[in-house]
Amino acid sequence: MSYDPFSSPPPTHPTYPWQPPVDREPEAARRRPRRPALGHHSDLRVLRGAYRRQRRVATLTALGYFTLFLILSAFAPSLMTSTAAAGLPTGLLLALLQLPVTWLAIALYEHTARVYVDPIADRIRKQAAVDAKREAAR
Repeated sequence: MSYDPFSSPPPTHPTYPWQPPVDREPEAARRRPRRPALGHHSDLRVLRGAYRRQRRVATLTALGYFTLFLILSAFAPSLMTSTAAAGLPTGLLLALLQLPVTWLAIALYEHTARVYVDPIADRIRKQAAVDAKREAAR
């Protein structure tokens, strides 16, 4: 009789030391019972969308300016070496403007959080507290 690795049961111990321990419990027994979801799914979808827009605005502000600076450095060296104000080269002036643009991105992130994302999150949090109290009363 020859050894067939495909027909034998899997080992009860990990083959490699970095593997997680082998779990012999059936998957059906590991599943948790379903609970009703807190809040409304549409509210969470709106919150995710607002948060996604917030990240995109802040990221594109900072990375967009930096990418513009890199493109100008690579493809417009005459512009970057030309003198702008007070004898400063345009490239140095644009490089020094990177810090205020980063601050602007941070300010935009905070503003969009305060105006758009936080009110939605507060509404969901209040609704979840009401739902939790209603569930506890049962």
